[in-house]
Amino acid sequence: MNYNEALEYIHKINWCFCNPGLERIEHLCKALGNPQKRLKFIHVAGTNGKGSFCAMLSEILKSAGYKTGLFTSPYIKTFNERMAINGEMISNEELASLTEYIKPVADAMEEKPTEFELITAIAFEFFARHNCDYVVLECGLGGRLDSTNIIDSSVLSVITGIALDHTSILGDTVEKIAYEKAGIIKSGVPCLWCGENEDAKRVISERANELHSPIYTVDHSKTKVTSFDLSGTVFSYNEYEDIFIPLLGEYQPFNAANVLCAVDILRSMGLDISDCNVRAGMKSVVWHARFEIISKSPLVIADGGHNPEGVTSAVNSVKRYFKDKKLNVITGVMADKDTEYIASQIGSVASHVFCITPDNPRALPAEKYAELYKNMGVCASHYSSVKDAVYASMKRALETGTDVLCVGSLYMYLEVSDCVKLFNKENN
Repeated sequence: MNYNEALEYIHKINWCFCNPGLERIEHLCKALGNPQKRLKFIHVAGTNGKGSFCAMLSEILKSAGYKTGLFTSPYIKTFNERMAINGEMISNEELASLTEYIKPVADAMEEKPTEFELITAIAFEFFARHNCDYVVLECGLGGRLDSTNIIDSSVLSVITGIALDHTSILGDTVEKIAYEKAGIIKSGVPCLWCGENEDAKRVISERANELHSPIYTVDHSKTKVTSFDLSGTVFSYNEYEDIFIPLLGEYQPFNAANVLCAVDILRSMGLDISDCNVRAGMKSVVWHARFEIISKSPLVIADGGHNPEGVTSAVNSVKRYFKDKKLNVITGVMADKDTEYIASQIGSVASHVFCITPDNPRALPAEKYAELYKNMGVCASHYSSVKDAVYASMKRALETGTDVLCVGSLYMYLEVSDCVKLFNKENN
């Protein structure tokens, strides 16, 4: 099996629809010898901020000398991003080899595993074969029934925050969603709650208490931003002073403070992490599609905010960095999101909105999306291709001196980035 054959097998469409539950992943991993039982995990759930949290913490652990696995989703540029060790993505060859190894087991199952369950099993086998000291493990969706939750225990459970998203699957209230996320808490294992919603905190605390798990919270009033611009942010939290992070976005100091709290907990458990390790890890972190500059002339920023909370954070970042200046906004959105709210937020910072249809069956058609903006009195146009929207927005940026923001869906990031590079190549 080669790399392309492996990806084709992993993405089989008929594996996407099934009843939720851990039975399939348990069966699959047991047949593989339960590789997850040979690993130590920091397990991370939450509505937003999971990826940035995982990226920062894994860099700090790597800087401290620990062989650190990182499992995240979805991927942004290439599938291999989903599993990495010490910042190095799994190679094409090893991904193909592991998929070929697991395929007979998956094929023999009466109820076939889902795509994400298969990917999770591949990642566990990958990390176990390389004898990782720790794995920073990001949940895919929810927590309680997420395939990553097959793990018996963890070193630390982290819930970054709760907001209304995936309500048809996780529940239509904050409390219901918090219940699903709290499913990752393990008996006696410390839990870090990073959010600010009191209803969610109550649900998570109750579950932690039931399991005799120490519960820690983050006091975000202690986060002080001392400087910020488009090169990065310097902030302080508690005894940590003047920490630099290259990640942009008004929400990143919030995420970084969560990581520092996690570091304190891990230190109390005996992990050897120095202040120098913290600074080095924070300084070297890379995380795509989070208020990321993908072109400097004209300035184009890509943000993967795709639910109400994520889009609001992106819009707040625009206001922080650009003040009252309006931007050209390239955007596409999923039809099952609160599209009117998202449009109202984006419209507040837009001089012109360039609507596209993301490459996803759940996407809202660009023409319908543009109508939302027009009904709000915001200039908007729709495009049949990402390239057309990118080129139109960047031409307008050059003509009017306005900058460009791409927001609304992670599924747009790669194609937008490629089109931006092509435009700059053709116009420079």
